Amino acid sequence: MRARVEAKLAKLRRELLTPTTKGGGGAGEGFDVTKSGDARVGLVGFPSVGKSTLLNKLTGTFSEVASYEFTTLTCIPGVIMYKGAKVQLLDLPGIIEGAKDGKGRGRQVISTARTCNVILIVLDAIKPITHKRLIEKELEGFGIRLNKTPPNMTFRRKEKGGINFTSTVANTHLDLDTVKAICSEYRIHNADVSLRFDATADDLIDVIEGSRIYMPCIYVVNKIDQITVEELDILDKLPHYCPISAHLEWNLDGLLEMVWEYLDLCRLYTKPKGLNPDYEDPVILSSKRKTVEDFCNQIHKDMAKQFKYALVWGSSVKHKPQRVGKTRTLFRSLRKYKLHTVVPSDSVLQIR
Repeated sequence: MRARVEAKLAKLRRELLTPTTKGGGGAGEGFDVTKSGDARVGLVGFPSVGKSTLLNKLTGTFSEVASYEFTTLTCIPGVIMYKGAKVQLLDLPGIIEGAKDGKGRGRQVISTARTCNVILIVLDAIKPITHKRLIEKELEGFGIRLNKTPPNMTFRRKEKGGINFTSTVANTHLDLDTVKAICSEYRIHNADVSLRFDATADDLIDVIEGSRIYMPCIYVVNKIDQITVEELDILDKLPHYCPISAHLEWNLDGLLEMVWEYLDLCRLYTKPKGLNPDYEDPVILSSKRKTVEDFCNQIHKDMAKQFKYALVWGSSVKHKPQRVGKTRTLFRSLRKYKLHTVVPSDSVLQIR
């Protein structure tokens, strides 16, 4: 019964957030900010936690700062130049409890957050940590899953045969009756459901809904100059946390390095024939686009059409240089949501 209620609530929430008109101003529309650069990072948090100050310090872009709440009323973009990459940083208006249900400009804020590659949840070190849980709840309600990977399950609709439920592990949350109840709420009467981990009802609902976004998140605890050293030591040991003081510019370098790791970007360098590699202007690729063909498209859309082969130097190949084709993967990402490690991106390419 509880699983069926959760499925019904998920459906109602989706219908509430779906735009009802063809024109502007729909429920699920974000701020009109053109996406630019190699990646987009969003600053999310309650009003007056220091998001605007952080944007000003990191990008040099002016975003009004004041001691009262709701200073930022629209989305302010800036650009961070880091390790040769252009990272667009968005200062989003402060959200309030109930944002996912339309309070304030919550829907616009969270809709824009869904377009980001990484979210920075900015918290005030001197205010209750319950702010973190409230913000997570608002983002979860809008289909954003923080520091999680998609559920390891297969859901396939079919024309007949009823609901078939199988699992390779012991399940403590789901059984055939629960799966049937959830599917029934979505008017699905024929499907194969296969689990490879101990899934919950929420996991199955997420897979059926199919509109969830799984996004890396860093909890940026600002104003650490106002807490004790003992409290700072505790914060520094928590996973996905980065303590800073935006006003005093404490640990901003550490934050940028952490953002780079969570973005999972890679620097690659060009080498024209007969010349030395160009280390001043790297080509930036992401873990989702990391082949030689992606490298060519990043430089010019016609390069891949004229491509014959590429010579690659670096840790991504055994021989130096090594001749490769368009489908060759240029770097291996080992990033996990609990441990971030990326194979060094030192490859040099020459396109022939």
